[in-house]
Amino acid sequence: MRHIIVGIDPGKTSAIACLDLNGRPVMLRTGRHAGLEWFVGLIHEAGSPAVVACDKRNADHTASRLAAIFDAVLFSPREDIRVAKKDELRRAMKTRNHHERDALTAAVTAYNAFANKLNQVEHLSRTNGIDDIDTVKALVLKKHSFHEALAGKRAGRFVR
Repeated sequence: MRHIIVGIDPGKTSAIACLDLNGRPVMLRTGRHAGLEWFVGLIHEAGSPAVVACDKRNADHTASRLAAIFDAVLFSPREDIRVAKKDELRRAMKTRNHHERDALTAAVTAYNAFANKLNQVEHLSRTNGIDDIDTVKALVLKKHSFHEALAGKRAGRFVR
């Protein structure tokens, strides 16, 4: 199972961006009049979310519901992300519209916020001979300590 970070931009035109736990894009889609079910279906297609992110300081209802549905961490930035910062990212990665830009910005911002911890978990996992590093990363993102995640992984307890 692929563990992912999901960025969303809900609205009349919605977008979703999914990254793997190494920050690589997995999915980028736009939909008109898309509801919660649209997001859920695409997330199931992409993987298992450890984080659901938005680009606003105050997460909207859709982001909160998705995080709850998937037992994922809800990430929102300390401040609303400015358009200039979003456009910087848009130049670096191809998006078809500003909705995809916003969803991708949310996902990349969340990834960057957790990047040091993810790198540390990867190093510790390799040192401890763990093969499924992404599962351990996902568990740590979901607020388990590295040692809890490692013990649970070895015992086969944590499957989400």
